[in-house]
Amino acid sequence: MRRLLAKLVHCLLGIVLLANCGTPGAPLPPELELPKPVTNLRAARKGDHVFLTWTVPSKTTEHANLRYLDGTRVCRSLTTMTSCQNPVGEVARPTQQTRTSRNGPNLKSQASYVDWLPADLQQQNPQAEVTYAIAVFNESGRSAGLSNQVQVLAAPTLPPPSEFSPQPTANGVVLNWTGMPESGTDHAIRHAYRILRREEGSSKDISLAEIALGASSGPVKFVDHSFEWEKTYLYRITIATEIKRGTLQECPPGVEPEPGSSTCATYVSVEGDDSRPIRVYAHDIFPPAVPVGLQAVASGVGQAPFIDLIWPPDSEADLAGYNVYRREEGAQPVKINSGLATTPAFRDSNVQPGRRYFYSVSAVDVRGNESARSAEASETMP
Repeated sequence: MRRLLAKLVHCLLGIVLLANCGTPGAPLPPELELPKPVTNLRAARKGDHVFLTWTVPSKTTEHANLRYLDGTRVCRSLTTMTSCQNPVGEVARPTQQTRTSRNGPNLKSQASYVDWLPADLQQQNPQAEVTYAIAVFNESGRSAGLSNQVQVLAAPTLPPPSEFSPQPTANGVVLNWTGMPESGTDHAIRHAYRILRREEGSSKDISLAEIALGASSGPVKFVDHSFEWEKTYLYRITIATEIKRGTLQECPPGVEPEPGSSTCATYVSVEGDDSRPIRVYAHDIFPPAVPVGLQAVASGVGQAPFIDLIWPPDSEADLAGYNVYRREEGAQPVKINSGLATTPAFRDSNVQPGRRYFYSVSAVDVRGNESARSAEASETMP
């Protein structure tokens, strides 16, 4: 009886233990922790260098927070890529990386890489495009594949012109440099100088002009009239290589058709390296032009005594007005206006009958720069 009771208790314990066990089923697949491929790779070329930027993945291909990253391979090809067999560079794993929980935060960060384009690659096919992609790896050395693919022009670029020299003058900031001739016979490739200006303290460049290379070398000049006095600017010059990509049957306004044709070509371009920035303080120390054509006319008999002065107006945009000077025989000129004359005319009522007066006028700009005095005009009061 006791033996039977012991067996019964043993069976009951076994049933309880089985009830507490999980239901058996198919085993779950292992989580690969593959970084999600980059989708916002960007590329920009300047001279022989290509600048790549992208956002570091923060999620796995299974949409979980990514806990660990290894290196990133940089791939380059003249054709579309399906894999990265021979990377041209590698970006090391992030230096500050925190293992997060599966549900914890994982902040996005930016990464970059600078590639140098070999000269022979640029010469192979100047009209081609170089394709870039990257592949991000996990700590096990596995990747989910390539990023989006981006292109830059393969065409070789030219160094900046020598002896680039901006100089403020009364007519504007004059930029001089030694030009170089356009070389080669491929009409699908052309070059142009690009003049860039940036106000000191700003990060925005303004393109002032694009001037085609000439047939021969020699001095080249451009005058910047769009600046503002009393500001400081940084001037640079670069040479853009332009590649023909198509033809428009109708030319946009202001665009000249190709020689011997009524169509206009469309171009894409890449800039070479910039010249050294030249700092220019546009300080106005330049007076307006000297007035000319001054005439003096005395009042008639029976009128109150006065002498009227008239002259053609100066055309400077920053003209503020005129000063009027008078002298008598053997004396020095004295300014006789209390405030600037804002029109090219003046009446001198402080005159005496029978005396001869000599007059001259000068022009003054808004910054107080005064021109030399004009040639004198004389008049004798009746």
